[in-house]
Amino acid sequence: MVVHSLKKGKARVLALAVVASTALVAVAGSAQASTTPVAKAKKIRIGYFANVTHATALVGVQEKLFEKSFAKDKTKVEFVVFNAGPAVIEAMKGGAIDASYIGPNPALAGYASTNGSLLRIVAGATLNGAQLVVNSSINSVADLKGKTIATPQLGNTQDVAARTYFKSQGFATNISGGGDVKIAPTENASTLTLFKSGKLDGAWVPEPWASRLVLEGNGKVLLDEKNIWPNQKFLTTNLIVTSNFLKKFPASVETLLNAHIGINNFITQSKNLVRVKADIQAELLAKTGKNLTPETLDRAWSNVIISNEPLAKGLVSTANNAIAAGLLQVPAQGLTKIYDLRILNKILLTKNPKFKKYSAAGLGLS
Repeated sequence: MVVHSLKKGKARVLALAVVASTALVAVAGSAQASTTPVAKAKKIRIGYFANVTHATALVGVQEKLFEKSFAKDKTKVEFVVFNAGPAVIEAMKGGAIDASYIGPNPALAGYASTNGSLLRIVAGATLNGAQLVVNSSINSVADLKGKTIATPQLGNTQDVAARTYFKSQGFATNISGGGDVKIAPTENASTLTLFKSGKLDGAWVPEPWASRLVLEGNGKVLLDEKNIWPNQKFLTTNLIVTSNFLKKFPASVETLLNAHIGINNFITQSKNLVRVKADIQAELLAKTGKNLTPETLDRAWSNVIISNEPLAKGLVSTANNAIAAGLLQVPAQGLTKIYDLRILNKILLTKNPKFKKYSAAGLGLS
């Protein structure tokens, strides 16, 4: 079943919720599928970060591929750039956006804080691309005791990964910055400045910040996060939509996913690599006023995997880790509806009848 490694009390609540809701989810899914309206939205508002791990959005915006996909529906496309996952969730709660690229932990938090009503994960976007970078005086994990390590934000994807790993190595941490390893949630740009000045001993950060710490801050990689995950793959970015938008405009979500899949196909063709990197640089410059050195982008790009795969089993582990760190409260019904992969799988099966459907791992519809 789902999330078996939860602490005993929380595991019992979640397991009961899974059993109780499975039949209801199946019935609800069938009912929705049979009564799906064909209405298309007049406007869709898409969120993303100006970050290499959101390359699907960066390239899509630069190439105007979202607009091209929605042109046939006569749907206006608007974009909103965010700096952190919690801001995306608040925007969704306030009705300011309809879809967004986002990390798994903020998606989990948004789902849990609304008792499962706010959002659905409809596709994967990026795997991997986070590293623990430290200064030259640290040569082993044992050397981390008493050190201060930055993460991008309390409860974000890298923050939870860092706390989980340090715990597995016997180091206590807490959300107030104490413990054997002091975790200091810090905005990424400030992390680079503080690291270069010697005020931080290291940072667990996503790309391109890991590469910037190495190339600009003379840091070294103590751990590539992929090495602590099965098959060296972990979730970095998903595509989510609001539950209300999915219910009202499934045809528009299908258009969005067609665009998403097309952009990822474009990105992953080697013949487009130069153009893809130029698109990323142009979008970073437009949204942040700066782009990356070619060396930084090359290094960062080599560490990420652009993929439609939602890696649902990985989300189970991510949820367990966040709960263990005291940073996630699972709703009564568990996580049994967080995925809706039906449209994604339908599109991919249409393109390739031999495609093996992505599984929701018991956490929703596929």
